[in-house]
Amino acid sequence: MQRTGAETCGEVIPADADRRDGKAVCATLDALAGAWERGDVEAYGRQFTENGTYTTYIGSHYEGRADITASHRALFKGFLKDSKLAARYLDMRFLTKDVAVPTSRGADYTGDKPGADELAKVTTFTLVRDTDDTWRIAAFHNTERSNVMERFSFLWAPDTAPKAEKRSAP
Repeated sequence: MQRTGAETCGEVIPADADRRDGKAVCATLDALAGAWERGDVEAYGRQFTENGTYTTYIGSHYEGRADITASHRALFKGFLKDSKLAARYLDMRFLTKDVAVPTSRGADYTGDKPGADELAKVTTFTLVRDTDDTWRIAAFHNTERSNVMERFSFLWAPDTAPKAEKRSAP
């Protein structure tokens, strides 16, 4: 993998975006990760809109803040207890002044933080400026990367590789 992403969300705020909005979007993502690390399911849930959606890499689809919060309550008590989130940021786009779409690579972990090339998921967030002027996540979609299959497909059909993953000629 050549494109591992930026270490901080602030590094991918578009040059033509309002910096305050970009920083507020990043603050929401930081609050989400912080709540996860603390196992604070209520704070985690508050980062989503009331009607937000959450799709996991295994295909589970949750609808609404209450559903997202309930599922994470069980996860934080179960196999994700005491885990943290690692992220590297690929990009951020503002579709309108009230809609932002950041994309990241990430993983949950315990123990040592995984390196940039070990982040096994790609996450797309859709954030909206909510009625109280707070940026919240309206949609979350997580996809697990299959490094072997991705590399195989790029070798088999090089034109399928994203521009950022194509090797430049020597």
